[in-house]
Amino acid sequence: MKQNNFKHRKLLLLLLLLPLFTFAQEIITGTVTQAGSNEPLSGANVLVKGTTTGTITDFDGKFSLTVESLPVTLEVSSTGSTISEIVVSLNQPVAVSLEEGVALDEIVLVGNRSKPRTVMTSLVPIDNISIKELKNTGKITVDKMLTYKVPSFNSTNQTISDATAHFDPADLRGLGPSRTLVLINGKRKNQSALVYINDTPGKGEVGVDLKSIPAAALKRVEVLRDGASAQYGSDAIAGVINLVLREDVGTTEVNITSGVTTEGDGFNFAADLNTGLAIGERGGFFNITFGYYQQDKTNRAGEPGEDVLFGVLADNPDWGDWLSENPDLGMTVGQPELKKGDVFYNFGLPFGNGDAKVYSFGGFTYREGTSFALYRTPYWIPDPHNLLHEEGTEYQGFQPTFETKVRDNYNTLGVKLDLAGFNVDLSGTYGRNAVDYEVNNSINPALGADSPTSFDVGAYSFSSLLANLDINRSFGAVSLGFGAEVRGEEFVAHAGEPASYVGGGVQSFPGLQPANALREDRSSVGVYGDLEWDITDKLLVGGAVRYEDFSDFGDNTSWKVNGRYILGDNKGAIRASYGTGFRAPSLHQIYLSNIQTLVSGGTISNQGTFNNVDPIIREGLGVPQLTAETSKNFSVGITYKVTPKISVTADFYQVEVDDRVLFSGEIGFDGDDDTINPVEEILIENSITSLKFFVNAVDTKTTGVDVVATLNKVDLGKGKFGATLAFNYNETTIEGTINTPTILEENGYDIFNRKEQSRITTSRPQTKAILGLDYSISKWTFVLNNTYFGEVTWQHSNNGLNGAPLGPDGSLLPLEDEAYDQTFAGKVLTDLIVNYRFNKHIAIFVSANNLFNVYPDTIETQGDFVTDLGGRFKYPWEVNQFGFNGTIINGGLSFSF
Repeated sequence: MKQNNFKHRKLLLLLLLLPLFTFAQEIITGTVTQAGSNEPLSGANVLVKGTTTGTITDFDGKFSLTVESLPVTLEVSSTGSTISEIVVSLNQPVAVSLEEGVALDEIVLVGNRSKPRTVMTSLVPIDNISIKELKNTGKITVDKMLTYKVPSFNSTNQTISDATAHFDPADLRGLGPSRTLVLINGKRKNQSALVYINDTPGKGEVGVDLKSIPAAALKRVEVLRDGASAQYGSDAIAGVINLVLREDVGTTEVNITSGVTTEGDGFNFAADLNTGLAIGERGGFFNITFGYYQQDKTNRAGEPGEDVLFGVLADNPDWGDWLSENPDLGMTVGQPELKKGDVFYNFGLPFGNGDAKVYSFGGFTYREGTSFALYRTPYWIPDPHNLLHEEGTEYQGFQPTFETKVRDNYNTLGVKLDLAGFNVDLSGTYGRNAVDYEVNNSINPALGADSPTSFDVGAYSFSSLLANLDINRSFGAVSLGFGAEVRGEEFVAHAGEPASYVGGGVQSFPGLQPANALREDRSSVGVYGDLEWDITDKLLVGGAVRYEDFSDFGDNTSWKVNGRYILGDNKGAIRASYGTGFRAPSLHQIYLSNIQTLVSGGTISNQGTFNNVDPIIREGLGVPQLTAETSKNFSVGITYKVTPKISVTADFYQVEVDDRVLFSGEIGFDGDDDTINPVEEILIENSITSLKFFVNAVDTKTTGVDVVATLNKVDLGKGKFGATLAFNYNETTIEGTINTPTILEENGYDIFNRKEQSRITTSRPQTKAILGLDYSISKWTFVLNNTYFGEVTWQHSNNGLNGAPLGPDGSLLPLEDEAYDQTFAGKVLTDLIVNYRFNKHIAIFVSANNLFNVYPDTIETQGDFVTDLGGRFKYPWEVNQFGFNGTIINGGLSFSF
């Protein structure tokens, strides 16, 4: 063992000293500026054509690049500008001036495994969005920036939904958070520890915690709008989001932002610092970002003035006074409180002759959040001991808070080198997301006077460890890529303290019990190959295949073929792609179990979630083992530069997903008091009113169109004008029948009722359009964004079993299913952002998000108190288009030095 350790130390020392024994033959220096203004362009890419050797410009537009020999051809690019090629034959400073261009000319990395291509020459549709464009949405967090920039991407604030309110499910093309792969600098980002099991969009899904990534650390975001499992593996059914970190050197930026709603709540404050240091003279860099963000709660609760949920009307002799003093029934319905701090870094150091580089990147985020549960009115939950009020005061009920502590850490370490003419990338990545739960300002009635008022109700964590080997090389017109990935994953659930779960548990969220605690893991091995062939200078065809083997459910082979043809005048291209994909069921979906307090059976009661390995589910109810989803993706599109300043892209797509893993609807009592069926036996034994489980339930087909038109910086008066129109139409339908286990089917249960079906078909807008206008003149920039969120529909479950709507007397309400449905009309939200730059070092901005104070349609209950919980909810909460905070006024100050 000692001898092996000595060998490892020698190897590490050799790796550290290796750069000292190598030297560069030539060092190219130069400056990149913006044509017309001659302003220096910081962050511009300088790449040796045909290689991965490159660097970026510093704050003053300067760069230094080591090459093995001269002459070389440099490709210089910057987001929003055309690509410039320059041949360098002499070791003298070079000057490059970039013209403003259209998005089709920008180089992207995602979507192929061989060599970088532009948006136009790529085989699949890709959005390349600079951090400047993201900031011009007026939003602060990455998930909300993308919502107001990419029409097929959606993420909205959630409320009264336990931990889901602290994560906000996000997805592409309405296919759920689980089917969008997120990368950082091209490496897989770990998923969150949370399964969204509340009644929100994305229910039953697992996604990446996008709130853990600070916008200030990003250079740009690449959104691949096509299935890519054959290249990247599991989860890439809807597409891929690649977050590219900053590499800036020689500059420091400080941003301070604050704002509040016009209702006077929801105060927010954000501050971040980004700085970069050059390392050596070969283009080495170390960029680091520190960030802080906090937001206060908002409240947009309804004011029913009486509580039909419990049959307590306004003229009630015992509680009429309490109702008049609390017309909102004590509720807090809005965004949660949140505080977070994060640090992210990006590091690269060339060695050898400049054709090799060691790199590392990643970060850590810690945040605390507080959301609110249903208010426990004094007639709902009596507390004879009055534990939550001062002694001598009258008991008024209480509102439990659901509080989280979230930690997300992610790190990649790798090396890129040229080996026998092949570009080799070897890396290791570790990511972990953990969330601790607390319920405060609540009681466990079963403990009486001994009940605590603050409870540790448990915790979850999810981690992944990856090793990746990616190799590529171009042989003239043929580009070849291949590689392998080894991945290990672990899901951990920790039980809460006994007081949180004994005797029915703490009000709002009974703690995880020892039976729910577990530590489960799995491993997978994947290999892939990728081939692209430029048959002519206009025709490109490609294909990819990937084999992946999982230790728990088996293996999968995915493949993809695609092609692209440059139109005769080199102003556009047509492209098409067809392939298969898959998604492995997450460890969370396989092993999660708990009890929640939710609306069930027409009232508020405890609901149980049983995991997929529990004998109660597998043997008692005949639910099969979870297996992988499979998909078929087809897309066809066109890109065209109408003029040097105007570009248009249009793409049609169809995604078929078979055996989709979903969270079942509520399986409860059937209303027959004379007999007890197998499901009811389970409910009685576990003291719950309904149960749920994960199952490969349905096949779906998603069809849509993406259109993007861009006008890039044309002269208008004394300034520059630009515009972007982006449109998405997306429709998901359920194909065939629901896969209901035999025992449940024989006893008349519908495991995926109308409400749950609508959650995957109509809970996200089918139509979404974004019109962005910007005008720059002198030191001013004006941005006006209009975002249309199309209609969404909430469907009631049914009028039979499993949570049918009941009246206050317990009887079934008489209307048909459709009578409880409601379609919430499409709305346009307008954002206005005004920027003023005093000089190259100082700038300010002010923004009005949702300028005209637009809200969703209010809920029309039509006698069904379950839809709005007796008037507690004024706006839709299960199908949330864009939140309901109203107008938000923000202002900020930026320093660069």
